[in-house]
Amino acid sequence: MTNIISIATAVPDHCHKQDDILLFMQEVYQLDEIEKRKLKFQYHQSGIEQRFSVLPDFSIRKGSDSFFSRETKTKNPGLEDRLKIYDKESSDLSVKAIQDCIRGFIAPQDITHLITVSCTGMSAPGLDLQLAEKMGMRNDIFRTSVNFMGCYAAIHALKIADMIAKSNPEANIIIVAVELCTLHFQTDLSADNAASSLLFADGCAAVLISNTIAVQKRIVVDSFFSRIATEGKSDMTWEIGANGFQMRLSGYIPQLIEADIETLVTDVLEKAGIGKESVHQWCVHPGGKRILDAIERKLNLPTNALDFSRNVLKNYGNMSSPTILFVLKDMFENNYVSQDNMIGMAFGPGLTMETFTAHFK
Repeated sequence: MTNIISIATAVPDHCHKQDDILLFMQEVYQLDEIEKRKLKFQYHQSGIEQRFSVLPDFSIRKGSDSFFSRETKTKNPGLEDRLKIYDKESSDLSVKAIQDCIRGFIAPQDITHLITVSCTGMSAPGLDLQLAEKMGMRNDIFRTSVNFMGCYAAIHALKIADMIAKSNPEANIIIVAVELCTLHFQTDLSADNAASSLLFADGCAAVLISNTIAVQKRIVVDSFFSRIATEGKSDMTWEIGANGFQMRLSGYIPQLIEADIETLVTDVLEKAGIGKESVHQWCVHPGGKRILDAIERKLNLPTNALDFSRNVLKNYGNMSSPTILFVLKDMFENNYVSQDNMIGMAFGPGLTMETFTAHFK
């Protein structure tokens, strides 16, 4: 048995309205009037109203000093400059999320295992050691990192935590997923860059897993299942370039997921030993509005089944790995029904489809 005791989230200080981001993109990409209207239509169909960034750039006035130039395409910061910001901001956000997550339950010195998750920055010594030092964690803490897996990585981290909890009943495990996607905005216009700039945002989430802490309600993780659809391996990619990390995000991803989702859920249910009629909670990573629409349509879900996913997309955008934990937190706090079964799922490069089953207790 693996118990999720607490989930906390944190976002940067800079909140940008989607319309302000649109204006920024139109100016940086130097679009003509026809291209501006096309991009405006895409932004207004995104299901996103606002997003957060560690950078103020996306809603400051033209001519103001900024990390990305609004005046010319020539200012495209290098990878080193981007990772310098990641190094500081990722640890600050993570500390905030972890502190909120453990408050009232345990002290930092009681954390026995730390799992860090990120695909938008890396260094050595890395985020895990920064957090251990900043928070005064024990110097014999077990540390491991899930790096460069993308949007499904938090579920992979839950898998690792599940194995730890089952083998070490006294463990107090923290998962922290932090992504600063907006640091990797690319100033050259392409279909991939435009799609990424429309969706992605910054955020952080922390999860406390323990089988020793007594609480009135918790999430019990039951099983995991994953599948790789290799026909989609070139449709979602994330590579390191001289000017930041560069994403390939094909418009075919919703169709690929829709084609496989029914079989995937059938296999998830079979492994978990439950029927679809017993699943009343759907915790789906909001990779985009079209993905949510495709899943809802193919699985014939009730019209409100993905409301929590849609609300996270609306208010935060796609933050990559922490996003599904934002959804899970909202469901835990606002839709808790004891013994309700849940299916969680997220999608990323590969094309990888990662899932878990759980129930409220």
